[in-house]
Amino acid sequence: MTLATDSPIKLLIWDLDDTFWRGTLSEGAVEAVAENLQLVRDTAARGLVHTIVSKNDFALAEARLQELGIRDLFVFPQISWQPKGPIIKQLLEQMQLRAPNALFLDDNPINLAEAQYYNPGLQTADPRELPQLAPLLRASGKPDPTFSRLEQYKLLERQQQARTQYDDNLAFLQDAQVRVEFREGAAVLPDLDRLEELINRSNQLNFTKHRVTKAGLAASLTDPSRRWGTVRVQDRFGDYGLVGIYCLNRPENRLEQLVFSCRILHLGVEQFTYAHLGFPALEVQGDVATTLNGTDQPTWITVQQSTPQAAVSPLPSPTVAANRLRVLLKGGCDLGQLTPYLQTYQVDVTEDFNYVNDHQVPVHTEHTELLRLSRTLPPAEQQRLADSLPFLDREAFRPRLWEPGLGFDALVYSPLMDYTQDLYREKATGLLIPFGAYQDLTQLDPAAQAQRYAQRKFRGLDEAFLRRFRGEFTYAGPLTPARFQENLAWLREQLPAAVPLILLTGAEVEVPGSAEAGAVQRHQQMNAALLDFAARTPNVQVVDVRPIVRTRADVTNNLRHYQRPLYKQLADQLAAELACHQGGKLKRSVVGQMRAAFLDALPTPVRKVWDRLRQ
Repeated sequence: MTLATDSPIKLLIWDLDDTFWRGTLSEGAVEAVAENLQLVRDTAARGLVHTIVSKNDFALAEARLQELGIRDLFVFPQISWQPKGPIIKQLLEQMQLRAPNALFLDDNPINLAEAQYYNPGLQTADPRELPQLAPLLRASGKPDPTFSRLEQYKLLERQQQARTQYDDNLAFLQDAQVRVEFREGAAVLPDLDRLEELINRSNQLNFTKHRVTKAGLAASLTDPSRRWGTVRVQDRFGDYGLVGIYCLNRPENRLEQLVFSCRILHLGVEQFTYAHLGFPALEVQGDVATTLNGTDQPTWITVQQSTPQAAVSPLPSPTVAANRLRVLLKGGCDLGQLTPYLQTYQVDVTEDFNYVNDHQVPVHTEHTELLRLSRTLPPAEQQRLADSLPFLDREAFRPRLWEPGLGFDALVYSPLMDYTQDLYREKATGLLIPFGAYQDLTQLDPAAQAQRYAQRKFRGLDEAFLRRFRGEFTYAGPLTPARFQENLAWLREQLPAAVPLILLTGAEVEVPGSAEAGAVQRHQQMNAALLDFAARTPNVQVVDVRPIVRTRADVTNNLRHYQRPLYKQLADQLAAELACHQGGKLKRSVVGQMRAAFLDALPTPVRKVWDRLRQ
């Protein structure tokens, strides 16, 4: 078969036996099909959604899917012994999708015919056609490395499951805790791309169907005669994001745009928005999924104050401990060396640093790209990466920064790995993974590089892995300053508003003979981006390393490792920044001072061992 060009595939519906895997589950063991597992991962990372319609025992099938590490990438699985045609019809209604936008894969031609009979326009295929269809499917959609579309359907799935527990739909809506946020004026401008997409692609809840160009839309957003607004929705099942748009022609009191995503179908949001605007004139164009009236205002919906929302719920605000400041240090060895001197003040320090994994490879969890993946990537994908990349592991996606109930009054963050590590883009998913420094692993001889890793006692980074890595990843270079600022802004959004983010710059010291060519220029570039971000972002402070670490004699083996006395100076500067936040002066800790004095008094060889352990 060939995919219909006028009806892009949004949903893949999989049969299981002799389709997704080889064999019949009810008759014994089945064999995984690696190509199918990878196809699900690849296309889910481009926004395609996957479900299952299979005649099987639900518990057995789900257990096998979990064993394969793929269960979390399916939504609305329909695993029973019922006829497939009616089930698919009901499934499409639940998922609010049209049959022509779904592809049903099944090895039984009777099932395919039945499915098409109940669902006219449904696209179908035999699994033997997958080798020809896979490239087309992988080219469908658009990059969605954080699986945001999958998460939206998981939200819808939770909502639909809860709805079945109620006999009365109004009771369900009242318990759903639907909250609507309206944003207008300048707050709409950053969402230009999403507005253009929603207006031009939505049909079921597009009441006006007035399509736009991006340039025309941008001009209209600043037209004072137009009242543009966006609608964001949350309920107890999750955050639907930006799901609605309106544009009111002020002189005529007439709606020129009223558009909603079908994500919020049956919640009453469209009627609530119409009432919120005062029931202006509206000429409905074409067919729509719901009917509006000029009198009703749903009572189960509340308006919440317009505030910028993070992609993930912010960390809980801490409870301030009496007389002591709780500080979380997130970074590498520069912060690890600083800790004993910071503890000479009355602060409680929690460390969240790099570590060595079971393959004896240092794992730097502080890189902002890895931090984002640890917060937004589905657990199944985190586990896949942890299992397939020896320079990661499961703990790499569990930084203490996100630890529930940890609580801290300030986050001190050293972003030196953003300055240092290179990025590699997974070809199948578009995910960016940090590793290495100042070299392109895909261009190095795998055998020679594997030998160098072996000399460092790294395990798993052998020639076979490096060849596979070169086939699955492309070199993306160092993190760009623009992306660095974007990631810092994201990190700031994850924190409670009252918690300061304190950033450390990097040193700008030449180290003759260093293998890290261009490191000083790179530090200068990233320092400039950091300082620019801090200058224009509320509650962000900077501890500037450069006035303290100034010469070659101030660093050890590279420009990220400083001489011991300088860490004391940095700790004092950090304490001053923390005191500013507290509105006073930090008191000294007698015990902490004694500990620091003891470390300083250690014989040089012993102290060097200590320093290496901290690094």
